[in-house]
Amino acid sequence: MPNKNLELNNNRMKLFNNTEIAFALKSDFQLNRAYFLFRIIKIQFLVKIGGAFTKLALKLNLPVEGIIRATVFNHFCGGVNEDDCLPIIDNMYNNGHVHSVLDYSVEGQDKEASFDEVLENTLKILNFCEEKKSMPFAVFKPTGFGRFALYQKISEQKKLTEAEQEEWSRVLARFHKVCKAASSTDVPLLIDAEESWMQKAIDDLIEELMETYNKEKAIVFNTLQMYRHDRMDYLKNLHKKSKEKGFYIGIKVVRGAYMEKERERAEEKGYLSPICIDKKASDENYDTAIKYMMGEPKMALFVGTHNEDSSYLVMELAEKHAIKKNDRNLWFSQLFGMSDNVSYNLADQGYNVAKYLPFGPVKDVMPYLIRRAEENTSIAGQTTRELDLLETERKRRKL
Repeated sequence: MPNKNLELNNNRMKLFNNTEIAFALKSDFQLNRAYFLFRIIKIQFLVKIGGAFTKLALKLNLPVEGIIRATVFNHFCGGVNEDDCLPIIDNMYNNGHVHSVLDYSVEGQDKEASFDEVLENTLKILNFCEEKKSMPFAVFKPTGFGRFALYQKISEQKKLTEAEQEEWSRVLARFHKVCKAASSTDVPLLIDAEESWMQKAIDDLIEELMETYNKEKAIVFNTLQMYRHDRMDYLKNLHKKSKEKGFYIGIKVVRGAYMEKERERAEEKGYLSPICIDKKASDENYDTAIKYMMGEPKMALFVGTHNEDSSYLVMELAEKHAIKKNDRNLWFSQLFGMSDNVSYNLADQGYNVAKYLPFGPVKDVMPYLIRRAEENTSIAGQTTRELDLLETERKRRKL
């Protein structure tokens, strides 16, 4: 049998085209369901109509949850709670060598009780992670811990009212409580990025958290959306501060999730869009960040990408810098239900791979799922690639 590394060097495309490995954990039914869903997602107007109808149906309490769960929810989500996700987590880890990052994907909440509930969920997940090797990270969204408008006001350096100061103190307490728990359980914590006009408050807070909790290793991770043309400057400045103050940097690098919203707001309010001029510029910015971080001694990199070229690049840089495939400071990640050809083939080669596994009540997770479907329609080639791979595997199985 030829050496896998030599085979990869001679014909790198072979790696991510192996559908037998990519879809080994999918039954024939699951494979056909995935093919059906991506065919729908490819048609933009159907996604818009379907999203609007689903929101309305759920608002009117129409009996559609069963249909949603049997189709789009079960393909892209792990379940309605942590225990619901365990069979999927165990199957991916034991049979596919792929880890899981449980992501409580409830969006748009703005009440204190909701923020406390997200905090308790995150703490519960940290305890899960401490007990299970299959779950190496915990994750949360900043807007799960506090109001969007509050982050925005702080980002814009506007003066807070006394009530807002108290509210911000509660947000800070939630962040510190979960970071302290992550430090004590030795479970790294991924903090997602949000819209640019409220991100500065998050960046400043995470920098303080890194300084406090990342003294010996990367526990707290910020997320950089590299479709923003200013993120390389941010990364370089953070690196400079980390060397001055002696803390480790943890970064999840992604392309980004709010492109259309960012451009629309910039046009509406008359400021320069923070988004790169085109996809090529975004890809170059993403790869520049990867190159900058790889090989740095006090940087941990979580590569969130569905892009095969960027994944190749990371593999090549790891070899160049003599970074072991299972180094705890290098991880690849893709979303559950997408890019299985990247996830499972990388894991088969021995790299650290973790699937983002969304979960939560069906009704509450739908805004996330609708946003994800809309993003897929706007990513040129992504859905077509998924369909081609699924069709290849269906033909291999003679379905």
